[in-house]
Amino acid sequence: MFVEVNALLKMLDNRDAKKLNIHWLRLQMGIVSQEPVLFDCSLAENIAYGDNTREVSMKEIQMAAEAANIHSFIDQLPQKYDTQAGDKGTQLSGGQKQRIAIARAILRNPKVLLLDEATSALDTESEKVVQEALDVARQGRTCIVVAHRLSTIQNANLIAVFQRGVVVEQGTHQQLLAQRGVYYSLVTTQLGHGRQ
Repeated sequence: MFVEVNALLKMLDNRDAKKLNIHWLRLQMGIVSQEPVLFDCSLAENIAYGDNTREVSMKEIQMAAEAANIHSFIDQLPQKYDTQAGDKGTQLSGGQKQRIAIARAILRNPKVLLLDEATSALDTESEKVVQEALDVARQGRTCIVVAHRLSTIQNANLIAVFQRGVVVEQGTHQQLLAQRGVYYSLVTTQLGHGRQ
């Protein structure tokens, strides 16, 4: 398992995370998980749910959708942003659901973004589109990426390799390859099986 960590988890804005107000801390975080939770309401409402502390404008929803690479798809639907997602997003493909979840996270504008296996359930073509959206979502914020796929983390500032719940190696992609350790073994196994 690979994990990208752009900042120490013990500190947030140079303050001890244990001393922070938990409600405030949660407001600073966003998540895109392997199986995003969508609600049986419109696509606009699903995106707006990213910040339920205020009334979100349609312009903000569309900007978030554009950044998440889902706006053109939504704009081609007969009911556009009023299209119902269906119970648990059943009206959408896996890649479309992920991009709605990414738009929701972008709208929230978190300081810390957790990407938990965000591309693992997608086919190769959908993964490329979602990865582009994730690259936009990661800009200007601390990102923690949990992933098994090399393509998801190879450009990370810092990769921590876990084995049996313990960090056994950390560094950039190139540094870890040069060590020829656990990471190198995982990468060569993935590439050997034609997966990236």
